[in-house]
Amino acid sequence: MTTPGAYSGAFPEASQATSALIFSIVGLVCCPFAAIVGYIQAKAELQAITAGRRDPLNQGTANAARIIAIVVGVLTLLSILAIVALIATGVSFGVFEELRDLDTGGF
Repeated sequence: MTTPGAYSGAFPEASQATSALIFSIVGLVCCPFAAIVGYIQAKAELQAITAGRRDPLNQGTANAARIIAIVVGVLTLLSILAIVALIATGVSFGVFEELRDLDTGGF
């Protein structure tokens, strides 16, 4: 009999660590929303490892997926804040007024 939380190796559940890592990397490269899926899968994988339902050998991969997903989330938020700041700066300096004047021919 095994203790709760100890991985027995008998009939293990399939690991989601690799797919979590793939989703996190896809989120980093081209689609930040994929990182959300990667984070959720990595978190579920780490909980399953802690509960003893999955092989602890995949813990490093799951941790890497979780960290990459967090980095993608932070970079996405910083990008959104930068865009908002640029738009606010443009509005405050009247850049959009100048663009409108250029569009109408300056009249």
